[in-house]
Amino acid sequence: MSTLLPDLTSGAQSSRLLEMLNEAGARRVLREPAPDLGLAEHLPFPFLAMVGQLEMRMALLLAVINPAVGGVLLIGPRGTGKTTCVRSLADLLPYIEVSACPEGCLPTDVDAQGNLDVCLDCQRKLAAGESITRYEAVKLIELPLNARLEDVVGGINERIAVQQGRVRLEKGILARADQNLLYIDEVNLLDDVIVDAILDAAAQGSYTVRRGPMVGTYRSRFVLIGSMNPEEGRLRPQIMDRFGLRVWVQGLTDPAERYEVYRRVRRYQANKRRFLAEWAEVTAEAREEVALARELLKQTELSEEAVEVGLGLVSALGIDSHRAEYTMFEAARAYAAADGRDVAGVDDIRAVATMALRQRRSEFMIEYFRQQSEEDAAIVQQLDQLTRRVRS
Repeated sequence: MSTLLPDLTSGAQSSRLLEMLNEAGARRVLREPAPDLGLAEHLPFPFLAMVGQLEMRMALLLAVINPAVGGVLLIGPRGTGKTTCVRSLADLLPYIEVSACPEGCLPTDVDAQGNLDVCLDCQRKLAAGESITRYEAVKLIELPLNARLEDVVGGINERIAVQQGRVRLEKGILARADQNLLYIDEVNLLDDVIVDAILDAAAQGSYTVRRGPMVGTYRSRFVLIGSMNPEEGRLRPQIMDRFGLRVWVQGLTDPAERYEVYRRVRRYQANKRRFLAEWAEVTAEAREEVALARELLKQTELSEEAVEVGLGLVSALGIDSHRAEYTMFEAARAYAAADGRDVAGVDDIRAVATMALRQRRSEFMIEYFRQQSEEDAAIVQQLDQLTRRVRS
């Protein structure tokens, strides 16, 4: 019996009144089962239980192994498993070192003079030989389609301001996504203001929030994953350029594969825990393989042939953006590391080239530069004629 609550029914003098008192209040509450708050359990469909869609799954794994790939955009009609596949990544995400400080201090924070640029509490801990970091699994952070700008970048905590009379800045979704995956479903339907905030944070790796005299700068180094249905609208070129790999996701055409999708989904919905248990062993193995690939990636290089073929391909396609070869080479390194190799060759370039280079050519820009070249040629021609006339 708990020592925190006296036993009011013990002893010879116990009465019905004492029993009633004993049944009321805290003792009775402690015996009551926890109320059902209606919160759903996080039991995503197993990643390896997905049927087909090899390019989609490979692109997502490459982004997890090597965040420098620059994210993934999944483009396809409704009901093809885009969102399910992204959410299923949760069980494969590795552990990383993150700050244990509310201010986000890291041992690598150094100012211009070479001194540690951390808060006073972290300075004390580091001087005492204590760690200011901890290990956490990479998380999948979802951006709701109805998110406000304050939700995305952060703002003043209204509850604390009203109840306690104190003003405090709260982190937004972009700050919580630091070193994690940021998933945006229906990314083509986002408000332009939200898109601009995401673009700025993705480009700089950090962003600043100003609310009156209060200013906060937050890290936002995340892997951007988006999905969209092109029937519902196009994606702005500015944010399209931020996605490293672009994947077409179409419905499966093999009747046997489609029926297998039906069977697995039905079993998953009938008993999620049992279905997850069936895939638990292979999921654990895959998580270990992802962690090993991330370690091997640190020493994985490109062969000279891979560099030559990759640069030649970009040039032949007339792609202007330098993100094209950067994404392709980083994806090729990740592909080789996932295969247990520390040198990425031409075959690795071939495996990732279409995902990295598709939709990077701009017919508008090609025509625009052609017109500008004609105008420049006309200017030079007139200049030559006038020069010859003056000199003669």
